[in-house]
Amino acid sequence: MTAVDLTAPPVHGRLYWTLADVWNMVRRGLTHYRRQPVNIAWQLGFPILSVLLYGYVFGSAMKVPGGGDYKDFLMPGMFVMTMAFGFINTATLVVHDSTKGVIDRFRSMPMASSAVVAGRGITDLLAACAELAIMMLTAFAMGWRPDGGLGLLGAFGLLLWLRFALIWIGVWLGLMVPNPEAAGGLFAVAFPLTMISSIFVAPQLMPDWLGWVAAWNPISSTAAASRELFGVPGGVVAGDSWVEQHALLMAGVWPVILTAIFLPLAVRRFQKLSR
Repeated sequence: MTAVDLTAPPVHGRLYWTLADVWNMVRRGLTHYRRQPVNIAWQLGFPILSVLLYGYVFGSAMKVPGGGDYKDFLMPGMFVMTMAFGFINTATLVVHDSTKGVIDRFRSMPMASSAVVAGRGITDLLAACAELAIMMLTAFAMGWRPDGGLGLLGAFGLLLWLRFALIWIGVWLGLMVPNPEAAGGLFAVAFPLTMISSIFVAPQLMPDWLGWVAAWNPISSTAAASRELFGVPGGVVAGDSWVEQHALLMAGVWPVILTAIFLPLAVRRFQKLSR
């Protein structure tokens, strides 16, 4: 009979240690948020300010096809804008770690190379949940009332699904840009991306060619699908194009396409840094 050494440490497989590395990266990211709450305050400041400006200052001048309430149309779009702008914060945090030598330290440690990328993604997704909760409270304070039930949960699921896809764009860009200042310049990319969409204005009210671009913007599909799922009267505006008529389908498909493209690019870029 073979003796068993009960004092020997358990032997775990590669998957276990990869998941352990990912969890350590998530704990590190959440610790930074806890010690520097100003980061979340900054992330939420611009969307909340935009809600107040567009809802109260410009809301009376905005038109919604069909005569609906602009506030009902705006709020789901603002949720989408918050998720879309999040990739800038992701890129900034990643490039900060890269330029400060933190990633070099990770490279010298016996850890899975994918853990840094995956841990950043999970951390940002958890932060996005907090952002959505605070944005929802802001919307309620302004008198916005969605239908409850599965539609509400489905809308939040689509919003987080979009944020999940955009995280990998942020990670990839963060590993590509040379410094935090350059990452801040990504706002020049994000701003027109959100403006040429259905977040603030229905594509039907734009010039034909610009309305077509806005309708096929992945952000527009999530915005239209969220409006439908929230079920707020007057907030749903159905366009004539195929992509607008199938907003729910495309809100699920676009993030899959973005993830399939940028997640491998982000992991590959980090692996190249490790050589």
